[in-house]
Amino acid sequence: MKLSELKKSGHAPSLLSSFLYFDISFMIWVLLGALGVYITADFGLTAGQVGLIVAIPILAGSFFRIVMGVLTDRFGPKKTAIGGMLVTMIPLLWGWLFGHTVTELFLIGILLGVAGASFAAALPMASRWYPPHLQGLAMGIAGAGNSGTLLATLFGPRIAEYVGWNGVFGVALIPLGLVLLSYIFLAKEPPNQPAPKPLKQYFAVFKEKDTLYFCLLYSVTFGGFVGLASFLSYFFVTQYSVSGVRAGDFVTLIVASGSFLRPVGGYIADKIGGVRLLQFLFIGVAVCMAGVAFLPPLALVTVILFIGMGCLGMGNGAIFQLVPQRFQKEIGMVTGIVGAAGGIGGFFLPNILGTLKDMTGTYASGFITFSLIALVALGLLLVAQAGWRKQWKLSGESVKI
Repeated sequence: MKLSELKKSGHAPSLLSSFLYFDISFMIWVLLGALGVYITADFGLTAGQVGLIVAIPILAGSFFRIVMGVLTDRFGPKKTAIGGMLVTMIPLLWGWLFGHTVTELFLIGILLGVAGASFAAALPMASRWYPPHLQGLAMGIAGAGNSGTLLATLFGPRIAEYVGWNGVFGVALIPLGLVLLSYIFLAKEPPNQPAPKPLKQYFAVFKEKDTLYFCLLYSVTFGGFVGLASFLSYFFVTQYSVSGVRAGDFVTLIVASGSFLRPVGGYIADKIGGVRLLQFLFIGVAVCMAGVAFLPPLALVTVILFIGMGCLGMGNGAIFQLVPQRFQKEIGMVTGIVGAAGGIGGFFLPNILGTLKDMTGTYASGFITFSLIALVALGLLLVAQAGWRKQWKLSGESVKI
């Protein structure tokens, strides 16, 4: 497979639109995490409380991803995405003009989940424009929109220094509006959009064992990625006594690894198979998280987290090389379900890290727990792939798993 094939296939403006939509939505989705230090200063929150607040948008995104998955399969990814961006403007306006109580923060966080649900419209847009042997790369490019986390962690704290954390929500309306306009004029509904089905048929995929496997695996890779991205700023400030801006810089560097290596994971998975790649990646995650548990010096822990986040990002790409091979016609719904599972994993991780820190007095216990979870995921993958040994075939084409 050559990268030049990507230019000759599909629809490049729609692929670009998918990336931009996912990118800006992901930035908005993790804003509370990027601004956690400033929110804590205003409300005097504990580590456990911060973990819960930054995780609320992630959990809400899990619910909304299923909703948007159904809408994508019924009405198309372009219409669904436009609606999602319009709804996302509501919590941004709320956080900018109001957001003065903890209760409001929870409600704003719930509505921010709609931005996280962009996954269920952005990836099907990319998937349905490209053939089976380019799924890993196309889905990886669209999925690299999780690099929006970089924008949140790099610019969020800096802007908050001047306009306060409430003002950051107002500023975020500007890029969202620009992406909305570009999506309206650049993106096209894919030509192979399936005909609408009765609602109950969309949920039939819950009965498939493979759906459960993908959900559990993605809850570790994507859950780990977004969970760490939301919590690491607070971790650096409280563990290493750095400023909020400097913590944001460290998190930006770490998240860049997971974001930009996601399409690389999809590309390699197209070459050698997603299952084979995931086996190495889960081992890498387990080793890295165990290394972080020793709480080494700042420079070293940054390097370890950079590598570990890279493994998680590549794992996201590898899993979504496999999903379209198994569920092409139901890709919108399945993307929503699997993405929801990833969001649930991302909800639990900050809570685990924050709660165990409050209980044990050290972050080591939380990172050891995550390391063990990665090893459990490896075992689950080995069980699942035993039933995947016969290559899946899609439209008569043999695809590596």
